[in-house]
Amino acid sequence: MAGYTKLNLIEDVDDSAPKFGMGEVLNAHFAREDIEAQKFGLSLQRLKPDQRMPFGHRHGEQEEVYVVVRGSGRLKVEDEVLELAQWDAVRVDAELVRNLEAGPEGLDVVAFGAPGVRDTEQLMNWWTD
Repeated sequence: MAGYTKLNLIEDVDDSAPKFGMGEVLNAHFAREDIEAQKFGLSLQRLKPDQRMPFGHRHGEQEEVYVVVRGSGRLKVEDEVLELAQWDAVRVDAELVRNLEAGPEGLDVVAFGAPGVRDTEQLMNWWTD
């Protein structure tokens, strides 16, 4: 074993969004297993221009960090809306409901979380104007 794993988050990790009926909104590459991570979760979320995630979500135990790598948009955390720009990083406590909305050029976010924690609660139609 080499002690490391190298992959391309777009080319080497499947896009999960279409199988969950969200292919029109985003591309979602969940890489924890592909990159053989033992102590963290990793994903690339690529929201298309002017699209919003169709649900809010929270976790029982898993805090997350979102890093904007391209574009701009907004992150709603509970009742607060944060403006996001390239290279902004936001850490969110596990129990807070949150999700993303892309600006006119789209929004690419790398998200980090806990390993193997599958404690997500989805709240459909949570973010309304």
